[in-house]
Amino acid sequence: MYDILAGMRVIEASSFVAAPSCALHLAQLGAEVVRIDPIGGGPDYRRWPRLGEHSLYWEGLQKGKRSIAINLREAEGRELAVRLITAPGEQAGLFVTNFPREGFLSHERLCRHRPDLVTVRVQGWADGRSGLDYTINAVTGYPLNTGPEGTDGPVNHVMPGWDLLTGALGAMHLLAAERHRRATGEGQEIALPLSSVAFSALGALGQIAEVEVLDEDRPRLGNNVFGAFGRDFRSRDGRDLMIVAVTAKQWTSVVQALDIGGEIAAIERERGVDLTPDEGLRYEHREAINPVVARAVAERDFAALAARFDETGVCWGPYQNLSETMATHPELQPGNPMMGTITQPSGATYRAPGSPAWYSRSPRRPVRPAPALGADSFSVLGDVLGMDSAAVGDLHARGIVADTAPGAA
Repeated sequence: MYDILAGMRVIEASSFVAAPSCALHLAQLGAEVVRIDPIGGGPDYRRWPRLGEHSLYWEGLQKGKRSIAINLREAEGRELAVRLITAPGEQAGLFVTNFPREGFLSHERLCRHRPDLVTVRVQGWADGRSGLDYTINAVTGYPLNTGPEGTDGPVNHVMPGWDLLTGALGAMHLLAAERHRRATGEGQEIALPLSSVAFSALGALGQIAEVEVLDEDRPRLGNNVFGAFGRDFRSRDGRDLMIVAVTAKQWTSVVQALDIGGEIAAIERERGVDLTPDEGLRYEHREAINPVVARAVAERDFAALAARFDETGVCWGPYQNLSETMATHPELQPGNPMMGTITQPSGATYRAPGSPAWYSRSPRRPVRPAPALGADSFSVLGDVLGMDSAAVGDLHARGIVADTAPGAA
């Protein structure tokens, strides 16, 4: 956590990954992020992985935020949400959501109360259709060029990459729009569809041009890295590791570490190529290179390979499950300033990361836990709308706001 955005207030009404992660980035930079949660929790409030009835997933995405629980089924509750989103303040009037573009939280309706409102609205498809990371990814081609060579059928990814990328871009675009507002006084809505993020990424990586100009779809390559040398290999004692050589230095380090210079030179002479300066040639001739590397790796135990690779500067990594990584990797240990040990609303105490960025002139603050659902209902209404305890108590008594979900810790 940092204090770089201290003083900025962002209201969030969202669920699942992309929009909550957008607001999480802002909270980790010091913005006050206030979540508007339905009483009892939204559709992702009990998502897996869970500890009993508590979602560890939900806790992870809501770190450092505040939560007000509002009965959004009632007109009075919806009016209260609108007042919070459009509350005055030079650094307020910033809204993150994945609610539909139409309805009581439409930008057009909200602007009647605050014309300079900045809204970041995460969508599935650009035409407004419902879409999730997994359905967006289905049309990118990735599931059909992921998996073993020569196989059929799609391979879905595990990590929701489009969600996470959309969340990071959402935070960037909100800050850009807030800067524009400071310069011009103009607010605006930023529509950020997952589909547009995915297609933009495909274009940036040359894959749209690959199809349109080269007239070819990328084939399945198994664990080979496209366009460079890179693959999984197995040591003599049965450990799997990934070796990649994109740059010339990385490639010469692999050759040196495995003592395969003679065999690589023979391949170069036979094929009339120089494999050092061009990563594409290493990809093109992988059927000759890979067996040489595989044999050299298989002749050595993992510990010896690790020591030699680190000594010579090979770009590599061991395959291991997250439990092993958490037990050994220094970045995940409590001594790393990015990591904190916090007690979450579930009652569990565990390691949690703050911002992944490292600022040279701004001190890092401790990681803060997620709020219990509705934990800040009373204080938010007082701080943001200036309501006194009697007025808030009346809303609470009539079920318009709540301070905890039924059964919540």
